[in-house]
Amino acid sequence: MPDAALHLDPCAAFLAASPAAGWARAALAGDASGRRYERLTAPDGRTAILMDARAEPTSLAPFLRIGGHLRDLGLRAPEVLAQGEGLLLLEDLGPTHMAAWLAQHPGEAPFLYSAAVEILARIQSAPPPDGLVALTPTRAAGMIAPLFEHYAPGTDPRLAADLTGRLREALEALAPEATVLSLRDYHAENLVWRPEREDTDRLGLLDFQDAVLAPPEYDLASLLRDARRDTDPDLRASMIRRFADLSGRSEARVASAAAVLGLQRNLRILGIFARLARDRGKPGYLALLPRVWAHVEGDLAHPALRGLDAAVRAAVPPPVPA
Repeated sequence: MPDAALHLDPCAAFLAASPAAGWARAALAGDASGRRYERLTAPDGRTAILMDARAEPTSLAPFLRIGGHLRDLGLRAPEVLAQGEGLLLLEDLGPTHMAAWLAQHPGEAPFLYSAAVEILARIQSAPPPDGLVALTPTRAAGMIAPLFEHYAPGTDPRLAADLTGRLREALEALAPEATVLSLRDYHAENLVWRPEREDTDRLGLLDFQDAVLAPPEYDLASLLRDARRDTDPDLRASMIRRFADLSGRSEARVASAAAVLGLQRNLRILGIFARLARDRGKPGYLALLPRVWAHVEGDLAHPALRGLDAAVRAAVPPPVPA
C-alpha cells in the first residue's frame, strides 16, 4: 500500500508493521460497542483478528488484563499478537460462535450449554483480579436507568423510583454477594465453539473488557436469558441444576438469584437497545425487544419476584411495533 494510504488508514499502517502484513481484510459484524473487528487471512490460510478500539481506547487495558487472567486459569481467551494505539491484533479463536453452531445443530444445546456452565465454574473457582467494580445491589438497581431514559422516557418518576427501590431490595435479599469475576456479556454470540478441541479449549471467550465483581449467578442469567436467542425452559432448568451442583449452592438459591439478576439485566437491556436504535442508527436492535420483554415476564413469574411484578408493569410498557 502506498505510504500516503498508510498515513490515512491507521489500521493499515498498524497491520503493515505486524505479523499480519499483507493479509486480506474482511469486516466482521460489530457488537453494541464502538469497537470494530476484521478477520485477516494470510495467503496460506492462517487467520487473525483486528480489534479497532480507537473509539473506546479505555477498553483495551481491561481487555488485556482480564484476558491474561483467563488464560492463567487455563481458559481460551485470545492471545495478543501485536498492539498499537487503540488497536490489537488477536489470535483468531475460530469462525463459529455457539449461537451459529446451534442454529445448525440444535440437538447439541445441552452439551454446549453444559460446557459453558462448566467454564463459569472454573472462572469462579479462582480469586478474581484486583480492582474490579463490584455490582452491589444498589449499583445493579441503578443500572436500569437507561430503561427510563430511552425505552420508557414518559414514565412517572415516582414509578421509576419505586421500581428501582424494589429491585434493589430484591437483589439484597436474593443476590447480595458481588464476590466473583463476571464477564458481564456471557452469551452464545460471545462464546466460540471449537468442536475439534477438548476440555476448556473447546470454548473461546470474547468480549470480557467490561468485567466486574458480581453475584455468582450473574453470568448464568446472561447465558440463559439471552437477548439474541431463545432457550428452552427444560434446558434452563437443567443448567441451573448443573450450576448448583458445580458451585455447591442450593438449586432453589441459584434459581431465585438468576431470576432477579436476569430481570435486572433485561430491564437495562430494554433501555440500551432502544438507545442503540434511536441514537446510534441501529434499528435492528428493535427486533430483539419482544424477546427481551419475554425474558422480563419469565423472570417475574418466579415466586421470589412476586412483589416486583406490579411495580414493573406499572412503570414499563411492553414493546409494540411502533
